[in-house]
Amino acid sequence: MKISAFEVRVGNLIEYQNKLWKVYKKNHVKPGKGGAFVQMEMKCISDGTKLNERFRSEDKVEKAHVEPRKMQYLYADGDAYIFMDNETYDQLSLSGEELEEQIPYLLPNTEVSINFHNDKPIGVELPANVVLEVIETEVMLKGQTAASGGKPAVLETGLKISVPQFINVGDKVKVNVDTGEYVERA
Repeated sequence: MKISAFEVRVGNLIEYQNKLWKVYKKNHVKPGKGGAFVQMEMKCISDGTKLNERFRSEDKVEKAHVEPRKMQYLYADGDAYIFMDNETYDQLSLSGEELEEQIPYLLPNTEVSINFHNDKPIGVELPANVVLEVIETEVMLKGQTAASGGKPAVLETGLKISVPQFINVGDKVKVNVDTGEYVERA
């Protein structure tokens, strides 16, 4: 199925140059001169080579024909991440290398969609946003509310992001999985 390059999300699988690629990073770029484009960092499923490719807004890519299965992330066991099929209750183990950029967004009991290509797991699609608890951040002092910008915060999975000044330790925040940015307080 052909889709616009702008519709591709991190974790999606696409067929490009007669190979199956997993998208690890995606960046929208709107230069001052010329048309907008998407810069994608992809990794080949078969041989592990990486590719940085630029797609214009009118470019179409072939989304790989995969069988998505709804699964639930259970726990981490060393470098293995254990998932359970919601229908058959079968468990599946994926390595940290296969998940790479997605690990900081995984919490136990998170619903995910794991894509299978020829009955082999080849990718995990996370929800667009996840809710994580702030475990470490600077305390806002009275009168500091006028300061613009954010402050650094560490979330329960170890992810470091920038949050608004009013966020405190113990607050839950919604984080965009594609960009790794704060969305809102949850």
